[in-house]
Amino acid sequence: MGQQWDAVVVGAGIIGLAVGRELARRGARTVILDERTTGSGATQASAGVLAPYIEAPDGGALHELTVRSLLLYDRFIEEVRQDSAVPVEYRRTGTLEVAGCAAAAERLTVLGASLRLAGVDAVWVDGAEAVRLEPALARPEGALLLETHGYVRVAQLVAALRGAALQHGATVFEHRKVVGIAPRAEGFVVTAGDETHTSTTVVVAAGSWSELVAGGPPVTPVRGQLLQLHWKGPPVTRVLWSDSCYVVPWLDGTVLVGATVEHAGFDQRTTLAGVRGLADAACHLMPSATDATFVGARAGLRPSTADGVPLIGRSARHPGLVYATGHYRNGVLLAPLTATLIADLVIDDHSDPVLARTAPDRHPHGDTQEGPRPGAAA
Repeated sequence: MGQQWDAVVVGAGIIGLAVGRELARRGARTVILDERTTGSGATQASAGVLAPYIEAPDGGALHELTVRSLLLYDRFIEEVRQDSAVPVEYRRTGTLEVAGCAAAAERLTVLGASLRLAGVDAVWVDGAEAVRLEPALARPEGALLLETHGYVRVAQLVAALRGAALQHGATVFEHRKVVGIAPRAEGFVVTAGDETHTSTTVVVAAGSWSELVAGGPPVTPVRGQLLQLHWKGPPVTRVLWSDSCYVVPWLDGTVLVGATVEHAGFDQRTTLAGVRGLADAACHLMPSATDATFVGARAGLRPSTADGVPLIGRSARHPGLVYATGHYRNGVLLAPLTATLIADLVIDDHSDPVLARTAPDRHPHGDTQEGPRPGAAA
């Protein structure tokens, strides 16, 4: 019945590609399916910031996941570059999180002290020192410097992951809309367009479309818009972060400014309001941004869960159905760890203790759907 695989991965964003590459690397016959081209969903509008102590500073499951994943990143990038022979811009430039008011300064001072107690190299600097470090800044109250943070150019990483997956024997099918995932006695039949794929394991990595594709716990799309500017002001050397935006400097002289948080359903448009809001925030953070050249804007739908923790693990109803979704704006950061957790689970039947905190059935609505709903897209 159709093509047979050890694993079918539904979704070819950063998570689906990372999982597919890792499964194939460990010897599983793997196919990755997506309705669009690789990396065309939330991934294409990601700035690639790697900053766990900003994204999840207060402990909890997300903190553990992001910190663990950052520790894997150096090796992850090295291996993917070698596998694919694709260059990937990846820099641990550090982040400078600026305080624009006294309340923000107090919060960041307390956070820095807490991080230092945990062994993290977090340095509080006053406003003058912040401007000395990053002359493009308007003088803030102060800033928290974290040298371990950084960024990766996401489009390059997507290309490298795709190449690495292929190199390890995976198959990638683009423009394949998954319209059915039907459980059978010995696995699943996945229908994608006119084709069927049978497998004992299906990994749902379809981002904001995951619930539509496979049922299960709710995943809510949150639109994020991002600007790209050609920078003409004083050099920006670190990822800058404020209450209203972040700025990521690329080696080619452009910077990314992100990102909006919009509950707009499945509307993937860039909007004038989004562009204007981000431009104003960038100019407030860095006055010389007014002279930057506008290169473009893009938007993606980031998959959010009810508690902000991704869905990683087996379905309670169908153990062969495995979720790797709901990463919200941390998909790029969490890609190495998610791929490892899923491959350990599928290949070695090893369940990392953290999966108890990411289990899909932890949500009140449970894992109740038998398969995709009408209009499913992946």
